Amino acid sequence: MNFKPLALLSLSVAVFAIACNAPEKKEEKAAANPIIGTWRLVSGVTIASGKTEQNSYPKDQQMIKIINDTHFAFLNHIVNTPKDSSNKFDAGGGAYTLKGDQYTEHLDYYKDKAWEGKPFTFTITFSGDTLIQKGIEKVEGTNIDRTIIEKYLRVK
Repeated sequence: MNFKPLALLSLSVAVFAIACNAPEKKEEKAAANPIIGTWRLVSGVTIASGKTEQNSYPKDQQMIKIINDTHFAFLNHIVNTPKDSSNKFDAGGGAYTLKGDQYTEHLDYYKDKAWEGKPFTFTITFSGDTLIQKGIEKVEGTNIDRTIIEKYLRVK
């Protein structure tokens, strides 16, 4: 009895089964949930006590936000600082929820403990590779009570 055809058939079936169960590609996940990806902050507006302040981020400062299926993280630093402890770096992250255009960040990790454990809800809109989020940052026990509008570009 020749087992080569049977072995080849078994191998073909195994390869087909593995291919059918392959994980989704990054592009497929992003299409299903357009907020998933890496985003670079390009502009922001802060409105506090009736005053509007346009935040133009200097070219030597960079901030990105990384969003996957369940969590977000942001990283912010000055690009050209000394290579010692004086580098100004900021980061935070946690879980998020997305219901329609309501995106809520649950800040689980941050250097300022007054911000941790707080939810921050934003209304989000997309225009091509641009994400705009608008919402209120309010932290009890601090002077933080403001509306922010941030514009991000998708990092490719």
